[in-house]
Amino acid sequence: MFSFAAFGNDLHSGKRSFAFVGHRKIWYGIAIAMTVASILSLAFIRLNPGIEFRGGSEFQLSQVADTDTIKGSDAVNSVVPGAEARVTVIGDNGVRVQTETLSDAETTEVRDALAKAYAVDDNNITSNFVGASWGSDVTKKAAQGLLVFMVLVSIIIALYFRTWKMSAAAIIALLHDLIITAGLYALTGFEVTPASVIGFLTILGYSLYDTVVVFDKVRENTDRITLSTRRTYDEAANLAVNQTLVRSINTSVVALLPVASILFIGAFVLGAGTLKDISLALFIGIAAGTYSSIFVATPLLVDLRRREPEIVAHTKKLLKRRAEGTAAGPEHDEPDDAAEPERVGAGSAAVVTGSGTPSRRGPAVRRETSGQRAQPKRGRRG
Repeated sequence: MFSFAAFGNDLHSGKRSFAFVGHRKIWYGIAIAMTVASILSLAFIRLNPGIEFRGGSEFQLSQVADTDTIKGSDAVNSVVPGAEARVTVIGDNGVRVQTETLSDAETTEVRDALAKAYAVDDNNITSNFVGASWGSDVTKKAAQGLLVFMVLVSIIIALYFRTWKMSAAAIIALLHDLIITAGLYALTGFEVTPASVIGFLTILGYSLYDTVVVFDKVRENTDRITLSTRRTYDEAANLAVNQTLVRSINTSVVALLPVASILFIGAFVLGAGTLKDISLALFIGIAAGTYSSIFVATPLLVDLRRREPEIVAHTKKLLKRRAEGTAAGPEHDEPDDAAEPERVGAGSAAVVTGSGTPSRRGPAVRRETSGQRAQPKRGRRG
């Protein structure tokens, strides 16, 4: 019977391993394909900005018996011919109508037309006006915040890990997550609202958190890697990804379950528009962040570091020793910190192994002192 706990222990000990770093070209191909598809979606389909960003008038209707969206479009066009009206159903008995910017007189006429078309009282209709300048200001501030965030995070990661290469790999993985999330917004046609922007900013932190956890294990495994006689840098980094794989899966599943509930139940069943805007960004971002931390960030880090002279020399030396049969592969040996010379007690049959556990090895072994050699006893001449 499959045991997830035993599976995780095997990954952590190195007994079982997946070649995440060894197959990095495949992961790169998938990541590049998704990124290009997202960029093309943004370029040709484009994002669907909400009224908060493009400006206009909005009407909210409640207690509607028949939520046919065509009625809303016809009501708006009866007052302003040719006007574009975006009509969406909210919940079971709600309708939202968004139009271009209307004058006060046009707003009143559209309000009356909507009340007549949907047979509701005027008290069940609310109207709002949003200026385009407000949306432009929000967009500008969001872009500035994203730029400042990227710069600060790059500096902090570089200082924490003491190398700019980890910082570069983490930022590239983060950009991968943002582009894919934005591209899926364009493909699905979901409106980009301030709630969506909040979702975008939220996934920045989550993606970096997952990547930093993996990188921390990479740093631990590759500390003084040039002195290792068991693993190359590539193998030690790949072991780190395997050791954190179960944690990444568990964290992602726990995070995705409530977000999926909000997205599929709260948005599509209950029709809560604001929940839909933020939950889609979170759902896509968390999934993409998990993928990038495992399949993109660490393999990219390996590619950035594997050409360093010390690592190149160490890798060649270790592979040469393996070819000569004087060094075992990582899958057949223990981690470096678990290996110690055997200590044999004089006059004792117990041998202390590298794990500190005594075991029986047969007859006692006498240790020779420096400068002395055991001599066989000579018989007495008669």
